[in-house]
Amino acid sequence: MRAVLRAVLLALVSVPRTQAVWLGRLDPKPLLGSWYVLAVASGEKGFALEKATKNIEGVMVTLTPENNLKMLSSRHRLERCDVNVVELLRQSSGWVFENPSLGVLDYRVLGTNFRDYAIVFTQLEFKDEAFNTVELYSRTELASQEALRLFARWSKVLGFLSQQQATLLPDLNASTSRWDCARRVL
Repeated sequence: MRAVLRAVLLALVSVPRTQAVWLGRLDPKPLLGSWYVLAVASGEKGFALEKATKNIEGVMVTLTPENNLKMLSSRHRLERCDVNVVELLRQSSGWVFENPSLGVLDYRVLGTNFRDYAIVFTQLEFKDEAFNTVELYSRTELASQEALRLFARWSKVLGFLSQQQATLLPDLNASTSRWDCARRVL
């Protein structure tokens, strides 16, 4: 885990013009609200094989009275909409969050302008498999070129190969709208 965090810190220093924002220095309220997850880079086993079937997710981020993040997300899976709620506990080192009992070891924003996009780094551990992800959050159903460029840059700097990156697809299987499942929480 320390090696990954060192890589993130090195990336902050070595990637010029990448707007890196650590929530430890900011008011987290601009991160709150509705987002679409439009792209993912993941080191999870099997991700490269399954990435063509991954759909856009909807995420609603709220803050609890204890300053923890509450994440309500939805995605289309196997002909149904899967809705999940996860509360991420604030770590002592600023606006970095975790919930080890749920397998979330580290959740932080790497770069954002808050009004359009956020690049989110997560370190996860499920069923004895530890892996990292980088996700592109967007306030709209289409990401800006700036957001896509920063997502690609962060993914590369953090060591993700092209086959470990995916632009998520609109949910074409939804019964009434291709965005129904993602919009369910937004």
